[in-house]
This record gives sequence, structure tokens and C-alpha cells, in this order.
Amino acid sequence: MTNYSKSQTLVELVKRYSPSGQESDAVDYLICRMKDLGFTRAFKDEAGNAVGVMGEGEKEIVLLGHIDTVPGEINVRVEDDILYGRGSVDAKGPLSTFVDAAASLGHARGWQIVVIGAIGEERDSVGARHIVDLYRPDFAIIGEPSRWNRITLGYKGSAFAKVVARREMAHSARADETASEAAFVIWERIRAWADAFNADKPRAFDQLLISLRGINSGDDGFETWANLQIGARLPVTLLPEAWYAQLEQLSAPETMERVGFAIPAYRAERNTPLVRAFLKGIRAAGGKPGFVVKTGTADLNIVAPVWGCPTVAYGPGDSNLDHTPNEHISLAEHGQAVDVLCETLRALTKTG
Repeated sequence: MTNYSKSQTLVELVKRYSPSGQESDAVDYLICRMKDLGFTRAFKDEAGNAVGVMGEGEKEIVLLGHIDTVPGEINVRVEDDILYGRGSVDAKGPLSTFVDAAASLGHARGWQIVVIGAIGEERDSVGARHIVDLYRPDFAIIGEPSRWNRITLGYKGSAFAKVVARREMAHSARADETASEAAFVIWERIRAWADAFNADKPRAFDQLLISLRGINSGDDGFETWANLQIGARLPVTLLPEAWYAQLEQLSAPETMERVGFAIPAYRAERNTPLVRAFLKGIRAAGGKPGFVVKTGTADLNIVAPVWGCPTVAYGPGDSNLDHTPNEHISLAEHGQAVDVLCETLRALTKTG
């Protein structure tokens, strides 16, 4: 069997360009593919997620991937075992691994394995927010690239805000502080506080990582204003509410507004049946297992605290290629990941 045949789910899924908000073609394909592979049920849920269920047991494993990508279509092609295409790494590689591994395992007595291709992860995670209260799995695996022989234990949180400084209009010949100058002072104050917070934290995962996502200014003839758009990647030790409270204090007396959904950081335990099953699966495939934590944020942050079960992220691919014009994945690595996950699921359904 050729690598293309072994990776048919992946290749065909990547061919269906699906930036956030335009996932329907990819969702329809994945549902048909899961039906063809013998899933007990496959359907589109109310949010538009692709859902496949293998088996009918009372115990449950949820494999949650995302089917949307960032914008930017890439010519889909296979060259020397390398698949190029938007989403090949983030995160159709992991999602297709879930589908193929569940199909390879088949029915496990007493268990059902639920594979979800969630929509909207690259925006506001509408797919994950829809399913978080619909399932209560015994184990959960989130589809994100970490290489075939590594397990991702944690992701940083995220919080976004807007700070607006306002000043009365004044002639430019006067020395009055402008709204833009006030905004600059606030940003320097925020950055200094973050530097102090991070001073004794050498690892990026433990640090507060802030970024100035945008800045603009204007006036209406009577008042000038300057707008700072601020992003923050939060460590486990800094909850969104605490960060917003600090940001409001640092921005005073100007106005601070929250933007979008804030998500706390999450880090999983290493000594769980799920992690031990993965270690066994990686070693069985000839790999040396490794652990990683990420400075980004994923659907894991949304579901893991609610589900309260052992949860990790896993999937083939180099995350350094996420969102890049050169996004690509090794078909051989994808096959290794399928083998690892199939062995992991086999161990869990026998001993869990």
C-alpha cells in the first residue's frame, strides 16, 4: 500500500480548503469518510461540527480535533512523501490521525470512541464551546501537532483587551499631553509590569507574554483618542480575572475594555493512565517519548477543566509550520502517529 493510500483521509481532507467560517465542504467529506470507514454513526451536529462515533459502550473517549484553518490557500501536492497544503499540520494532520486510528481499532467492548472535527477553533472555538457540555468522557485527546513521539501536556491561556486614552483637543504648539502620548505611557507601564512578573521565571510557559496587536488614533474636532489593542498569553499562575484587574489598574485613569473570550491556561498531570498508554504506544512504534508545553492556546483549555478527566494533546506535524506559507507534513510521520494512537486506544479500552 502506498503512503498516499495509507494517508487518504489526510490528503483528501487537506484538499478541501476550510478557513474558519467556510468548513462545510470539509465537514461533509469527513462525515462521509467516517461512514465509509465503518463508524457506528457519523453526522453533523447543531454547531456544524463533524462527529463520528465508533462503538456503543458506556465508557467514552473523545478525540477532539479542529477542521478549520487560518486563511491562505496553499497548492495541495505530495512531493517525496511530503504533503503540502493549508491545514496539513494545523490541524488536519492530527484530526485525520484520530479518524484513521479509531477506524483501525474498530469496536472495543464497553467503549465508544467519539471523533469530533470542530469548527471555528482559529476564531472563537464555537465548535468546542458547543460540545463541552454534551460529553463527559473518561479520557480526552485534543488534536494539535506535537510530532508523533511527543505528548503535549499544557497550553497557556489568552486574554485580549482594548485600552482607550482620551484628551481634549489642544493646539499643537502647546505642551499638553496628547491621547497618543498617554497611550504610549500606559503601554510602557504594562510592559514594565510584565517584565517584573517574568523576572524570576526562565521558562516561557510560566511567563506572561504580552503583545501590542494594534494601535490607532483620531479626533472629532473636540477630543482626541488613542486605542491600544493588547493581547496576553497567560501562565497557569495568572487567571484571566486577575490579569484584567491588573490591566485595569495599570491603565487608570483611562478606559480598559475586555475583547472576546478569555481562556485560562491549563497543564495536565503526567502520571495518568492516558499518559502511560501514550508512552507505551510511542515506545511500541520505536520512538523515545517526550513531553512538551505550548505557549499558544487550544481547545484543550476549554474542555479539560470542564470534563475533569485525563486530557492531553497529540498529533503529528511540526508546530513551527502552523499558519505558514510553507505548511507541510510527512506522510510517514502521519502513519507513525496513527500506529501510536491506535495502540494507545487499545491500551485504554483494555485497562481503563
